[in-house]
Amino acid sequence: MKRKINCETARAFPIEKALAKLGHFPIKTAEKEAWFLSPFRSETQASFKVSKIKNQWYDHGAGVGGNVIDLVCRILKCSVKEALEFINDDRACFSFHQQSHFSKNETGISITKIQDISHPALIQYLNFRAIPLQIANSYCSEVWYTFKGKQFFAIGLQNNNNGWELRNKIFKNSSSPKSYTYLQRNSKHLIILEGMFDLLSLAVLNALLIEVSDVMVLNSIAFIKNVEKHISNYEIVDLYLDNDSAGQNATLYLTKKYSHVNDQSDAYKNHKDLNEFLCHERKE
Repeated sequence: MKRKINCETARAFPIEKALAKLGHFPIKTAEKEAWFLSPFRSETQASFKVSKIKNQWYDHGAGVGGNVIDLVCRILKCSVKEALEFINDDRACFSFHQQSHFSKNETGISITKIQDISHPALIQYLNFRAIPLQIANSYCSEVWYTFKGKQFFAIGLQNNNNGWELRNKIFKNSSSPKSYTYLQRNSKHLIILEGMFDLLSLAVLNALLIEVSDVMVLNSIAFIKNVEKHISNYEIVDLYLDNDSAGQNATLYLTKKYSHVNDQSDAYKNHKDLNEFLCHERKE
C-alpha cells in the first residue's frame, strides 16, 4: 500500500514533473530554471518561470507564485488534500481534464457487456458528433457498465491495458486501468491524437490515412511522456492535438525535441479539435 505524504514531503516534489503530468512542458530550460507558457492563460511568450534550485514557480504575467502544492491547487482548482493525492500518485496517469469523472486508483466502474454499437441513443449521439455508425463500430464498441449501483451504457474505446474510455451524451467516464490506445499496422508513419472522437473524426475526414498509419490515441494529454518512447521508431510523426494550452504545449515540446514530428493542427486552426472542425464542415 502506498504511503500517504504530508505537505512538507510534497513540497519537495519537482514542479517540472508535476507540470509534465498536467500536460505542460518547458519552452526553454537551463541548469537552474525552466520557462513555460503559462498554464493559466493562452500566450506566445513564456512568462512562467520554475526555479529548479528552490523548487518554486512564478507567473510573471499574473504576478503570483509559490510551491508545488500551490500550483497544483491553482491548476486543478482543488483542495490541498486533493493536491497531495495528485502528488502522491507518481504514475503520470492523471488528467485534470477528467478530474471529476474518475478517481485515479479505482474508478468503481464494472464492465458488464461489450457489443457492437446499436442503441438508438448512442447512434443519435454519433450523428450529433457527425460520426457514421460504420466508422464508430470499426474502432469502438457499445459498453454497458455499472457505477455506484446503477447501470449505464456508452461508446467505448479500449486502451492498451484493457481499460475503457466511455462517452455518451451525458457522461464522460473511464474504467481503470487508464492508458493510451495504440493501433499498430507496421507503418513508418505514426499519428498521435488526443481522444476517441479525434480518432473517429480523422477516420471520417481521411479514412485512407488512418488505415495505412500506426495510430496512438492518448486518452489523456498526460500520457504524452508515456508514448514518447515510441516516437524514435517512426520516420514521420503527425500530431493532431487540441488547440488548447495543454495540447499546444505538448505539441511545442515534441516538435522542438524531434525533427520528424509535425504539428497538423493548422488543418483545424479555428476550432478546438478535429471533431469540432468536422461538425462545422458538415453544417456548411
